[in-house]
Amino acid sequence: MKYTPLSSNFYTKNRQKFKAQMAPKSLAVFNSNDIYPISGDSTIPFKQHRDILYLSGVDQEESILVIFPDAHDNHHKEVLFLKETSELIAIWEGEKLDKESAFALSGIKSVFWLQDFEVEFNKMMAQAENVYINTNEHLRANTEVQTREDRFIESLQKKYPAHGYKKSAPVMHDIRSVKEQEEIDAMQHACNITKKGVERILPFIKPGVWEYEIEAELIHEFTRNRSNGFAYTPIIGSGYSACVLHYIENNQQCKDGDVILMDFGAEYANYASDLTRCVPVNGRFTERQKNVYNAVLRVKTEAEKLLVPGTQLADYHVEVGKLMESELLGLGLIDQTDIKNQDPNWPAYKKYFMHGTSHYIGLDTHDVGSWVDPIRAGNAFTCEPGIYIPEESLGIRIEDDLIVQESGAPLNLMKDIPIEADHIEDLMN
Repeated sequence: MKYTPLSSNFYTKNRQKFKAQMAPKSLAVFNSNDIYPISGDSTIPFKQHRDILYLSGVDQEESILVIFPDAHDNHHKEVLFLKETSELIAIWEGEKLDKESAFALSGIKSVFWLQDFEVEFNKMMAQAENVYINTNEHLRANTEVQTREDRFIESLQKKYPAHGYKKSAPVMHDIRSVKEQEEIDAMQHACNITKKGVERILPFIKPGVWEYEIEAELIHEFTRNRSNGFAYTPIIGSGYSACVLHYIENNQQCKDGDVILMDFGAEYANYASDLTRCVPVNGRFTERQKNVYNAVLRVKTEAEKLLVPGTQLADYHVEVGKLMESELLGLGLIDQTDIKNQDPNWPAYKKYFMHGTSHYIGLDTHDVGSWVDPIRAGNAFTCEPGIYIPEESLGIRIEDDLIVQESGAPLNLMKDIPIEADHIEDLMN
C-alpha cells in the first residue's frame, strides 16, 4: 500500500460500535472483495470491500472477519481469517499480512489461516443463534455481478438453514456515516492532494489542450503524492460535454471561449475526495459565463449553511431548489409563468439543475448513510449545485466536501482550493 494505515485503536473502536447494536447470541461475518478478471490472465486492480476494511483495516483479498461477542472461547470473539502467505507468494505477488502484522494493523489477536475457516466457523455456529449477513443495500447499488460476499451468504444459508439471519447493512450505514477524527484527517489528506492537482492544471489549461491531457496531469500529481489514484472516474468536460452529467470519455479538444467542467478527486487510505471546478479554457470567463458561475456559487454558499444537525435531507433539497429557482429567474432561464405552470414533482428549476445537491462521502465517493433520519454532527457530505444550459454549451457545477459540526457552518475540507471566478482567472493568467 502507498498510504499510511489508520491506527489499530480506530478499527477496535469501530468493532465496538458494531457489537453495541448486535442481538445476543449472534455473530457477524464480513468478506473481502474478489479480484475481478478482465480476460486472459488480466484482472482489475484489487479494491477492498469497505465494510471489512472499516472494521479491521485489512486491505487484502481472500480475508474474512467474524465478530462473535458471546462466544464461549475468547479466541472466537473476534477472528480474522487470512490467506496464508509464503516465500513463493512474497516473490511473485509481494508481501502479505502474517499473523503478527495482522494483529498490529487490526487489534485482533485471533488470526487463523483461511484453510482453518470451516472447522473454526462450525464451532462458532454451533453456539450462535443468529448470523448478521452483509448484503449490499446502498440505494444506488448495481448488484448484477455476484460478489464473494453474495456467494458466501448463499452457501451459508444452505448449510445452516436453522439459524436466524439479520442484516449488517443498517448497522454499518449508521456507524460509518459519522466520521471519527482519524477519518476526517484521511479525507483532509485526500483533499490536500486534490488541491495539488488543481494547482498543477490551472496554468496548464489553454486553447488546444485535450481533455485527456488534463486527466493525465492530475493522475501524475495524485500518484506522486501517495494517492492510489482517482476516487472515481474523472469528468473533464469542455463546452457542450459539461452538460452531460456523467461524461467520462474525456476525449475532446478544449476550444477558445469554452468553459471546462472538471469533477475529480484523489483517494487516500481508501477515503475519497470529490471536487468540481469550472474554468475558462482561455483564462477569462465571458460576462455571461461569469454570471452563471457566480449564481451557482451563491447557491452553494447558502446551501452549505443548511447542512446542520437536525436537518432532514428531503427538506434540505427542497430549500436548495428555492435558492436555485431565484438564481435561474435572475439569469432569465425561467420566468414566473414557468413557475406557475410547473409540475410539483418536477419543478421548473429542474430543467437546468436536474440532480441532487449533496451525497454522503467517505470510504465510498457515494458513501452510506440514512436518507430519512436527521443529519448528525460528523456526517460528511458533498455540496454541488449546478446549472446546465445545453443551448449555450455551458455547464457549471461547483463542489466541495464538508463535515457537519455540532453547531455552526460545516467544516469545508476544500476551503483552500480556489473557487472564486476572479481568483481562478488570476491563477490561470
